[in-house]
Amino acid sequence: MIGIMGAMPEEVNNLLDQLKDVKSTTIGMRTYYEGVLFAKPAVIVFSRWGKVAAATTVSTLLLKFKVTELIFTGVAGAINHTLKVGDVVISDKLFQHDMDARPLMAQYEIPLLNKLFFETEQEKQEEAKAAAERFLKNIKKTISSEDLEEFRIKSPRVIIGNIASGDRFIASNTDKNIIEEGLPNIACVEMEGAAVAQVCYEFGIPFTIIRTISDAADTQSDMDFTKFIASIASNYSEGIIRELFEHENA
Repeated sequence: MIGIMGAMPEEVNNLLDQLKDVKSTTIGMRTYYEGVLFAKPAVIVFSRWGKVAAATTVSTLLLKFKVTELIFTGVAGAINHTLKVGDVVISDKLFQHDMDARPLMAQYEIPLLNKLFFETEQEKQEEAKAAAERFLKNIKKTISSEDLEEFRIKSPRVIIGNIASGDRFIASNTDKNIIEEGLPNIACVEMEGAAVAQVCYEFGIPFTIIRTISDAADTQSDMDFTKFIASIASNYSEGIIRELFEHENA
């Protein structure tokens, strides 16, 4: 059983539309949908925003639904200045940019685990990257030319990169600079991935975080974020996971 999470309903709604033989269970103010997704047994859930919400949801997926793999799909703000809206980041290393227990231990170090980051298995990285590349190659079959033009998505690309997570919405150059100074080589920033990674690490199951770049994590964006989630990010989530699952089934 594969667990699939998104922090916003729109990030998983398209996937729910594709789920067959659905059984729903409500636990801890979240509804978990079990079924068959692109010929694979899966359980899909909207986790809500933030590290605690994400960790709570992953724990339930592991303990109640016995998932053996976790995929988180959603949006992120770019830290890497070469990334553009519509690009995709597949997780390599995941850091908590707001973890700081100095002087007891180094900044960013996770207490008692002696780790600064959690890392997605290389095989999972490569599989997700290939799936995202297949989806983007045929993106116009899924997303209208008008929507792509509105969000200036011309030649989207996929990278495997480091992700920073924290319980703050990063929306200024000052905040971006602080993250870049402390954690060089960060591709993007969001609010859940590193928490998901930590729980999966502690339980010993593989995980992949798939993030679509929605903005530059600053005050310059003039786009309609709500529309981006509904018309772009939701289709990315469905399309990439479809490619991932159907390729594995082939």
